[in-house]
Amino acid sequence: MKAYLSIFLLSAALTAYMWRDTFDPESVRGTRVLITGASSGIGEQMAYHYSKFGAQIIITARRLEALKKVAQKCVKLGAKKIMYMTGDMSDPADPERVVKYAVEKLGGLDFLVLNHVGNTNVELWNRDADHVRSIMQVNFVSYVQMTGAALPVLEKSAGSIIVISSLAGKLASPLVAPYTSTKFAMNGFFGALQSELAIQKSNVSVSIMILGMIDTESAMNKLRGHNTFTAYPASEAALSIIKAGATRQKEAFYPWFHYFTCLINNIFPFVKDLMLVGLSTEKKD
Repeated sequence: MKAYLSIFLLSAALTAYMWRDTFDPESVRGTRVLITGASSGIGEQMAYHYSKFGAQIIITARRLEALKKVAQKCVKLGAKKIMYMTGDMSDPADPERVVKYAVEKLGGLDFLVLNHVGNTNVELWNRDADHVRSIMQVNFVSYVQMTGAALPVLEKSAGSIIVISSLAGKLASPLVAPYTSTKFAMNGFFGALQSELAIQKSNVSVSIMILGMIDTESAMNKLRGHNTFTAYPASEAALSIIKAGATRQKEAFYPWFHYFTCLINNIFPFVKDLMLVGLSTEKKD
């Protein structure tokens, strides 16, 4: 019994040490940041937090008027510099164009924050391969394109790539097969890139952020009638992302307990199957 208690206490102490908050807001002041998907939701909230920390920011998304409103608020919150440009990540030419614009306007880059996401329905897969192909361009291929374009600049600044992923990229999730496939691809690619950069002794860090349910307007609208899980604040998620990138964490979770969600799934994968059986039984009733 004492041995089990010792193991538990040691594990608790190790976990507390690993997750201690070492973030220094001054480490972000004046840095050059490009944020995608920043017209609303988590990207918008990240822009506000970076502004409070005094960063130089370029925000991009498809909706020009929404970007203008976000930029105006960033000025009030204290951004050292704020600019915006529209970009459609379904267009293969736009990802590199956006990076080039950011580098030209900021004179370099310290943080590349990849947050944009394509539109997909919450439903059983309807065998539409074209949709899978198109959302893969937005959610995954464009991330790879922007990373490739930004890496030479980030090497010069010892910068960071922050990739916004999802619990759906760790646990294969029903009703969002196209979406979850893009997140698995993202986790696989950027996890491999972390190792390749380490082999090359690169000074560029890659942080993969695994998010649970977040209370963005778009997520809540899509999941209405499908979701019974608690949604967590986008502003808190955004701050967690910034901290993970600034402290160069390889992988971080928000909410924090989803680390254990993934751990339990890896050890006991049948638990998810039991939950799905329960869900299908409820629908029949």
